[in-house]
Amino acid sequence: MKKRIVIALGGNALGNNLPEQMIAVKHTSKAIADLIEEGHEVVISHGNGPQVGMINEAMAEYGRSNKEHPTFTPLSVCVAMSQAYIGYDLQNALREELIGRGIPKSVATVITQVRVDSDDPKFLNPSKPIGHFMNEEELEYAKANGIQVMEDAGRGYRRVVASPMPKEIIEINTIRNLLESGEIVIACGGGGIPVTRIGNHLKGAAAVIDKDFASALLAKELNADYLIILTAVEKVAIAFRGPNEKWLDAISVEEARQYISEGHFAPGSMLPKVQAAVEFASSGENRTALITLLEKAKDGINGKTGTFIRKA
Repeated sequence: MKKRIVIALGGNALGNNLPEQMIAVKHTSKAIADLIEEGHEVVISHGNGPQVGMINEAMAEYGRSNKEHPTFTPLSVCVAMSQAYIGYDLQNALREELIGRGIPKSVATVITQVRVDSDDPKFLNPSKPIGHFMNEEELEYAKANGIQVMEDAGRGYRRVVASPMPKEIIEINTIRNLLESGEIVIACGGGGIPVTRIGNHLKGAAAVIDKDFASALLAKELNADYLIILTAVEKVAIAFRGPNEKWLDAISVEEARQYISEGHFAPGSMLPKVQAAVEFASSGENRTALITLLEKAKDGINGKTGTFIRKA
Protein backbone atom coordinates (compact mmCIF):
# COMPACT_ATOMS: atom_id res chain seq x y z
CA MET A 1 0.00 0.00 0.00
CA LYS A 2 1.11 3.55 -0.72
CA LYS A 3 2.65 5.25 2.30
CA ARG A 4 3.53 8.87 2.99
CA ILE A 5 7.16 8.82 4.13
CA VAL A 6 9.54 11.41 5.53
CA ILE A 7 13.16 10.33 5.08
CA ALA A 8 15.83 11.91 7.30
CA LEU A 9 19.23 11.54 5.65
CA GLY A 10 22.31 11.38 7.86
CA GLY A 11 25.71 12.79 7.01
CA ASN A 12 26.89 9.47 5.56
CA ALA A 13 24.34 9.94 2.77
CA LEU A 14 25.87 13.27 1.71
CA GLY A 15 29.65 12.99 2.04
CA ASN A 16 32.04 15.37 3.79
CA ASN A 17 32.97 17.78 0.99
CA LEU A 18 31.79 18.87 -2.45
CA PRO A 19 33.40 16.09 -4.52
CA GLU A 20 32.23 13.43 -2.04
CA GLN A 21 28.74 14.94 -1.98
CA MET A 22 28.31 14.72 -5.75
CA ILE A 23 29.17 11.01 -5.59
CA ALA A 24 27.16 10.30 -2.44
CA VAL A 25 23.90 11.85 -3.66
CA LYS A 26 23.87 9.55 -6.70
CA HIS A 27 24.03 6.53 -4.40
CA THR A 28 21.49 8.09 -2.04
CA SER A 29 19.08 8.83 -4.89
CA LYS A 30 18.94 5.18 -5.90
CA ALA A 31 17.68 4.17 -2.46
CA ILE A 32 15.10 6.98 -2.43
CA ALA A 33 13.97 6.16 -5.97
CA ASP A 34 13.34 2.55 -4.89
CA LEU A 35 10.65 3.83 -2.51
CA ILE A 36 9.17 6.21 -5.08
CA GLU A 37 9.06 3.42 -7.64
CA GLU A 38 6.90 1.41 -5.23
CA GLY A 39 4.37 4.25 -5.27
CA HIS A 40 5.14 5.92 -1.95
CA GLU A 41 4.90 9.68 -1.39
CA VAL A 42 8.31 10.91 -0.26
CA VAL A 43 9.61 14.01 1.49
CA ILE A 44 13.34 14.22 2.19
CA SER A 45 15.14 16.06 4.96
CA HIS A 46 18.86 16.00 5.62
CA GLY A 47 21.65 17.03 7.92
CA ASN A 48 24.31 19.63 7.15
CA GLY A 49 26.94 19.04 9.84
CA PRO A 50 30.13 19.26 7.79
CA GLN A 51 28.61 21.55 5.15
CA VAL A 52 27.44 24.35 7.43
CA GLY A 53 30.81 24.27 9.18
CA MET A 54 32.61 24.65 5.85
CA ILE A 55 30.39 27.59 4.89
CA ASN A 56 30.91 29.22 8.27
CA GLU A 57 34.67 28.78 7.93
CA ALA A 58 34.73 30.10 4.36
CA MET A 59 32.78 33.22 5.30
CA ALA A 60 35.03 33.80 8.32
CA GLU A 61 38.13 33.45 6.13
CA TYR A 62 36.71 35.98 3.69
CA GLY A 63 36.04 38.31 6.59
CA ARG A 64 39.65 38.02 7.73
CA SER A 65 40.96 38.96 4.28
CA ASN A 66 38.34 41.63 3.52
CA LYS A 67 37.84 44.08 6.35
CA GLU A 68 34.67 45.48 4.75
CA HIS A 69 32.98 42.11 5.28
CA PRO A 70 31.81 41.07 8.78
CA THR A 71 34.02 38.52 10.47
CA PHE A 72 30.99 36.49 11.51
CA THR A 73 28.20 35.67 9.07
CA PRO A 74 24.85 34.95 10.78
CA LEU A 75 24.50 31.22 11.31
CA SER A 76 20.96 31.32 9.94
CA VAL A 77 22.42 32.56 6.63
CA CYS A 78 24.98 29.73 6.63
CA VAL A 79 22.20 27.17 7.15
CA ALA A 80 20.24 28.70 4.27
CA MET A 81 23.30 28.42 2.01
CA SER A 82 23.75 24.77 2.99
CA GLN A 83 20.10 23.99 2.25
CA ALA A 84 20.44 25.46 -1.23
CA TYR A 85 23.60 23.74 -2.36
CA ILE A 86 22.81 20.35 -0.82
CA GLY A 87 19.31 20.55 -2.27
CA TYR A 88 20.72 21.49 -5.67
CA ASP A 89 22.93 18.38 -5.82
CA LEU A 90 20.33 16.06 -4.31
CA GLN A 91 17.37 17.13 -6.42
CA ASN A 92 19.38 16.89 -9.65
CA ALA A 93 20.71 13.43 -8.78
CA LEU A 94 17.24 12.21 -7.84
CA ARG A 95 15.69 13.76 -10.94
CA GLU A 96 18.25 11.95 -13.11
CA GLU A 97 17.60 8.64 -11.35
CA LEU A 98 13.81 8.99 -11.77
CA ILE A 99 14.11 9.85 -15.46
CA GLY A 100 16.31 6.79 -15.94
CA ARG A 101 13.55 4.64 -14.44
CA GLY A 102 10.81 6.26 -16.51
CA ILE A 103 9.17 7.89 -13.48
CA PRO A 104 7.62 11.26 -14.48
CA LYS A 105 8.01 13.12 -11.18
CA SER A 106 9.61 16.46 -10.41
CA VAL A 107 11.83 17.20 -7.42
CA ALA A 108 11.85 20.55 -5.61
CA THR A 109 13.92 21.91 -2.73
CA VAL A 110 12.13 24.26 -0.34
CA ILE A 111 14.32 26.69 1.58
CA THR A 112 12.73 26.07 4.95
CA GLN A 113 12.57 28.18 8.08
CA VAL A 114 11.82 26.52 11.41
CA ARG A 115 10.64 28.57 14.34
CA VAL A 116 12.20 28.05 17.75
CA ASP A 117 11.25 29.70 21.03
CA SER A 118 13.49 32.59 22.01
CA ASP A 119 13.13 31.48 25.64
CA ASP A 120 14.12 27.87 24.96
CA PRO A 121 16.38 26.97 27.92
CA LYS A 122 18.99 25.60 25.52
CA PHE A 123 19.82 29.19 24.55
CA LEU A 124 21.12 29.61 28.10
CA ASN A 125 23.46 26.66 27.72
CA PRO A 126 24.80 26.54 24.14
CA SER A 127 26.67 23.33 23.52
CA LYS A 128 27.32 22.99 19.78
CA PRO A 129 30.82 24.16 18.72
CA ILE A 130 31.02 25.22 15.09
CA GLY A 131 33.59 26.69 12.75
CA HIS A 132 37.31 27.23 13.14
CA PHE A 133 39.54 27.87 16.14
CA MET A 134 39.84 31.61 16.68
CA ASN A 135 42.94 33.74 16.82
CA GLU A 136 43.23 36.42 19.51
CA GLU A 137 41.74 39.17 17.35
CA GLU A 138 38.71 37.06 16.46
CA LEU A 139 38.24 36.01 20.06
CA GLU A 140 38.20 39.64 21.20
CA TYR A 141 35.77 40.55 18.41
CA ALA A 142 33.46 37.69 19.43
CA LYS A 143 33.46 38.69 23.09
CA ALA A 144 32.88 42.36 22.25
CA ASN A 145 29.92 41.52 20.01
CA GLY A 146 28.14 39.07 22.27
CA ILE A 147 29.14 35.98 20.27
CA GLN A 148 29.47 33.06 22.65
CA VAL A 149 32.63 30.97 22.57
CA MET A 150 33.94 27.92 24.36
CA GLU A 151 37.29 26.28 24.89
CA ASP A 152 37.30 23.03 22.93
CA ALA A 153 39.32 20.17 24.41
CA GLY A 154 42.45 22.23 25.01
CA ARG A 155 42.80 23.14 21.34
CA GLY A 156 41.56 26.72 21.49
CA TYR A 157 38.33 28.69 21.33
CA ARG A 158 35.47 28.15 18.92
CA ARG A 159 32.07 29.70 18.46
CA VAL A 160 29.37 27.79 20.32
CA VAL A 161 25.65 27.86 19.58
CA ALA A 162 22.45 26.49 21.04
CA SER A 163 20.39 23.63 19.66
CA PRO A 164 16.78 24.54 20.55
CA MET A 165 13.77 22.36 19.84
CA PRO A 166 11.79 23.01 16.63
CA LYS A 167 8.28 24.37 17.18
CA GLU A 168 6.86 25.36 13.79
CA ILE A 169 7.76 24.80 10.14
CA ILE A 170 7.08 28.13 8.47
CA GLU A 171 6.78 26.80 4.91
CA ILE A 172 4.70 23.72 5.82
CA ASN A 173 1.78 24.70 3.56
CA THR A 174 4.12 25.03 0.57
CA ILE A 175 5.66 21.64 1.34
CA ARG A 176 2.22 20.04 1.75
CA ASN A 177 0.88 21.55 -1.49
CA LEU A 178 3.90 20.35 -3.47
CA LEU A 179 3.60 16.86 -2.00
CA GLU A 180 -0.11 16.63 -2.73
CA SER A 181 0.46 17.75 -6.31
CA GLY A 182 2.78 14.78 -6.83
CA GLU A 183 6.17 16.45 -6.33
CA ILE A 184 9.09 14.93 -4.46
CA VAL A 185 10.05 17.52 -1.85
CA ILE A 186 13.36 18.22 -0.10
CA ALA A 187 12.76 20.35 3.00
CA CYS A 188 14.02 21.26 6.48
CA GLY A 189 17.64 20.81 5.39
CA GLY A 190 20.06 20.95 8.32
CA GLY A 191 17.10 21.00 10.70
CA GLY A 192 15.77 24.15 9.05
CA ILE A 193 16.87 27.77 9.20
CA PRO A 194 16.36 28.66 12.88
CA VAL A 195 14.16 31.73 13.37
CA THR A 196 12.26 33.38 16.18
CA ARG A 197 9.04 35.32 15.67
CA ILE A 198 8.87 39.00 16.61
CA GLY A 199 5.41 40.20 15.59
CA ASN A 200 5.23 39.52 11.87
CA HIS A 201 9.02 39.43 11.54
CA LEU A 202 11.07 36.24 11.49
CA LYS A 203 14.53 36.82 12.93
CA GLY A 204 17.40 34.42 12.29
CA ALA A 205 18.73 32.76 15.44
CA ALA A 206 22.33 31.87 16.25
CA ALA A 207 21.49 28.20 16.62
CA VAL A 208 21.40 24.84 14.89
CA ILE A 209 18.34 22.59 15.02
CA ASP A 210 18.76 18.84 15.26
CA LYS A 211 17.64 17.46 11.89
CA ASP A 212 16.05 14.36 13.42
CA PHE A 213 13.75 16.43 15.67
CA ALA A 214 12.92 18.72 12.74
CA SER A 215 12.17 15.65 10.61
CA ALA A 216 9.85 14.27 13.30
CA LEU A 217 7.96 17.58 13.37
CA LEU A 218 7.80 17.58 9.56
CA ALA A 219 6.42 14.03 9.54
CA LYS A 220 3.78 14.94 12.14
CA GLU A 221 2.70 18.06 10.27
CA LEU A 222 2.37 16.12 7.01
CA ASN A 223 0.45 13.29 8.72
CA ALA A 224 3.06 10.84 7.43
CA ASP A 225 2.75 7.11 7.91
CA TYR A 226 6.50 6.60 8.32
CA LEU A 227 9.48 8.54 9.55
CA ILE A 228 12.63 6.81 8.31
CA ILE A 229 15.80 7.94 10.05
CA LEU A 230 18.77 6.72 8.07
CA THR A 231 22.05 6.21 9.87
CA ALA A 232 25.30 4.22 9.80
CA VAL A 233 23.91 1.00 11.29
CA GLU A 234 21.18 -1.38 10.13
CA LYS A 235 19.46 -1.55 13.52
CA VAL A 236 19.51 0.14 16.90
CA ALA A 237 21.32 -1.71 19.69
CA ILE A 238 21.25 -1.63 23.46
CA ALA A 239 24.48 -2.27 25.38
CA PHE A 240 26.15 -1.28 22.11
CA ARG A 241 29.62 -2.87 21.65
CA GLY A 242 29.39 -4.48 25.07
CA PRO A 243 29.24 -8.16 25.99
CA ASN A 244 25.43 -7.98 26.29
CA GLU A 245 24.88 -6.13 23.01
CA LYS A 246 21.40 -6.71 21.60
CA TRP A 247 20.08 -5.52 18.23
CA LEU A 248 16.46 -4.39 18.28
CA ASP A 249 13.90 -5.36 15.64
CA ALA A 250 10.63 -3.81 16.86
CA ILE A 251 10.01 -2.00 20.13
CA SER A 252 7.19 0.00 21.61
CA VAL A 253 7.38 3.68 22.49
CA GLU A 254 7.38 2.68 26.18
CA GLU A 255 10.29 0.29 25.68
CA ALA A 256 12.24 2.95 23.79
CA ARG A 257 11.69 5.44 26.59
CA GLN A 258 12.90 2.88 29.11
CA TYR A 259 16.09 2.26 27.12
CA ILE A 260 16.64 6.02 26.89
CA SER A 261 16.28 6.41 30.66
CA GLU A 262 18.79 3.58 31.18
CA GLY A 263 21.36 5.46 29.09
CA HIS A 264 21.73 2.97 26.24
CA PHE A 265 22.09 5.58 23.49
CA ALA A 266 24.97 8.00 23.01
CA PRO A 267 24.19 11.74 23.08
CA GLY A 268 24.94 13.39 19.76
CA SER A 269 24.71 10.01 18.02
CA MET A 270 21.88 7.49 18.44
CA LEU A 271 20.10 9.26 21.30
CA PRO A 272 18.48 12.10 19.28
CA LYS A 273 17.47 9.60 16.59
CA VAL A 274 15.62 7.39 19.06
CA GLN A 275 14.12 10.41 20.82
CA ALA A 276 12.86 11.81 17.49
CA ALA A 277 11.49 8.39 16.52
CA VAL A 278 9.58 8.23 19.82
CA GLU A 279 8.31 11.78 19.32
CA PHE A 280 6.79 10.85 15.97
CA ALA A 281 5.55 7.34 16.79
CA SER A 282 3.78 8.53 19.94
CA SER A 283 2.07 11.48 18.21
CA GLY A 284 -0.81 9.56 16.61
CA GLU A 285 -2.26 6.25 15.62
CA ASN A 286 -0.69 4.15 12.85
CA ARG A 287 2.55 6.15 12.86
CA THR A 288 5.76 4.17 12.57
CA ALA A 289 9.37 5.26 12.96
CA LEU A 290 12.10 3.19 11.35
CA ILE A 291 15.83 3.52 11.97
CA THR A 292 18.10 1.74 9.51
CA LEU A 293 20.80 2.00 6.86
CA LEU A 294 20.26 3.98 3.68
CA GLU A 295 20.72 0.85 1.58
CA LYS A 296 18.08 -0.96 3.62
CA ALA A 297 15.30 1.64 3.42
CA LYS A 298 13.22 -0.35 0.92
CA ASP A 299 13.67 -3.60 2.86
CA GLY A 300 12.79 -1.76 6.05
CA ILE A 301 9.49 -0.44 4.69
CA ASN A 302 8.71 -4.00 3.62
CA GLY A 303 9.36 -5.23 7.17
CA LYS A 304 12.57 -7.12 6.46
CA THR A 305 15.08 -5.17 8.56
CA GLY A 306 15.71 -2.10 10.68
CA THR A 307 14.40 -1.07 14.09
CA PHE A 308 10.69 -0.21 14.21
CA ILE A 309 9.24 2.00 16.94
CA ARG A 310 5.45 2.12 17.32
CA LYS A 311 2.81 2.68 19.97
CA ALA A 312 2.09 -0.51 21.90
